[in-house]
Amino acid sequence: MGNCCSDDPGGRTAVGGTAASIGNPNDAHNDAVDHLLKSRGYHGLFSQIELSLAAIDLRDRDVLSKSDPMVVVYTKGRDGGLVEIGRTEVVLNSLNPKWITKHNIIYHFEAVQTLVFRVYDVDTQFHNVDVKMLKLDEQQFLGEATCALSQIVAKSDRLLTMDLVYREESSRSNRHQNRGKLIVHAEESVSSKTTIEMSLRCLDLEHKDLFSKSDPFLVISKVVEGGITIPVCKTEVIKNELKPAWKPIYLNIQQVGSKDSPLIIECFNFNNNGKHDLIGKSQKSLADLEKLHTSGQGENLFLPTAAGHDHLNKMLKSQLFVDKFTESVQHTFLDYLAGGCELNFMVAVDFTASNGNPRLPDSLHYIDPSGRTNAYQRAIIEVVEVLQFYDTDKRFPAWGFGARPIDGPVSHCFNLNGSSHHCEVEGIQGIMVAYSSALQNVSLAGPTLFGPIITNAASIASQSLSNGGQKYFVLLIITDGVVTDLQETKDAIVKASDLPLSILIVGVGGADFKEMEILDADKGDRLESTTGRVASRDIVQFVPFRDVQSGEISVVQALLAELPSQFLTYMRSRNIKPNL
Repeated sequence: MGNCCSDDPGGRTAVGGTAASIGNPNDAHNDAVDHLLKSRGYHGLFSQIELSLAAIDLRDRDVLSKSDPMVVVYTKGRDGGLVEIGRTEVVLNSLNPKWITKHNIIYHFEAVQTLVFRVYDVDTQFHNVDVKMLKLDEQQFLGEATCALSQIVAKSDRLLTMDLVYREESSRSNRHQNRGKLIVHAEESVSSKTTIEMSLRCLDLEHKDLFSKSDPFLVISKVVEGGITIPVCKTEVIKNELKPAWKPIYLNIQQVGSKDSPLIIECFNFNNNGKHDLIGKSQKSLADLEKLHTSGQGENLFLPTAAGHDHLNKMLKSQLFVDKFTESVQHTFLDYLAGGCELNFMVAVDFTASNGNPRLPDSLHYIDPSGRTNAYQRAIIEVVEVLQFYDTDKRFPAWGFGARPIDGPVSHCFNLNGSSHHCEVEGIQGIMVAYSSALQNVSLAGPTLFGPIITNAASIASQSLSNGGQKYFVLLIITDGVVTDLQETKDAIVKASDLPLSILIVGVGGADFKEMEILDADKGDRLESTTGRVASRDIVQFVPFRDVQSGEISVVQALLAELPSQFLTYMRSRNIKPNL
């Protein structure tokens, strides 16, 4: 825990308590939580979802009575493997069951989470057996249904009705026999929405530095199985102070488990070498901290002894006070989806000559006759597969840039479908067809300019905004080289930062993309325009395709992880409420 703040800039920045987060707590970026989630395979938005199941018109497989149905719920991996996440109870003698057992699952915006539901008629002889112990091959299979979790949560009523099919039918395109329907309802956990704001201070901290007072900061961790502590929040460092009062911090109830879950609050003295000295600690739940706030009293910190026994802990005169404790429910990303808000996708493809001759296999634009996709196609498919569930009409503006159309000058924003009137194509297949066609009808040229593309996308977002629509736009730019019009691109991004727009940039090929990272505010300060105006928020996410295509994190997860927080930052900063 002593190395939670590993460097000077990182240690002195408030995590979950920066100046920006005081005005808007939900903009707070929590590095410790991000590290925890990523280390466990969680990236970006995560919400606890409760699934409720029902069915209608099930097939009757019993001779003297109706079926006794049960549902088994699975998640399906990319390799097609199934992992069981739960079973319902058995509902006796019913063809229209409503199961009571709920199933909890973590919703990841940036991943396609495929769910498989299999319905069985449980034989009478097994009615007294715990459902977890039932052998499924001894039960009668009634049918199955498959969907993505996104399909459910993207619906305004979070209700999805699916036809049940037999496994051998699910891969066929012919008309299925009527085997009934499965109804799935998703509900977001209230704990996903509940936020605690706390202001903490200490008195009488001990001197840890030789020639000055201590430089204290707090780290708050939750305790998991085996007594392991996982950091969930930290304060900023206050220099040369023995009675520090830190800026407010914000905790989501779901981050810590519950208000009664034990938390370890540690006060450290900051050191530039990353070896921070423990000044003292306390173990309290959120409920305990709320009581401290109500009473106005302080809690003495302690230092653990080498023996590790609680009754031998050294009590200190240093005290922890809770000056503010408020609990509020915030509108979440899923609330906006339930209110009818849509994510509209747009794509722009780099057709500059540096990609290589599309007819040669070493070109980044080479279309392999075997059907193997190139980097441009893979990036498009992976991003659209996630975002398509949030766009009802699935008509996507698609552009190219850096090429010379037949008998024309170089264009830095042309319609991918070849039309001079409209830029939209239908679905993933529409983008793929337009992309392949464009390669046959344009000459690769240059230079690499983003400004015209971003300006065009911003114009569409601005028009939607003026029409009062609750829409948020996502522009994907795929490029093989460093942008030439860097300052013009910065100007366009700064201007677009006031609009409902996020920009995802994928770098393909072997170019040095370090300059591109300037556009992504994760890597440094917010962008500044030629006139000195600073971007109102971070709207760009950049990732080199080669960095993620061979790792555990897909390009989609790396790119889309920040999109929900960018969306919420925009909505909340403009006080736009979901239409619930």
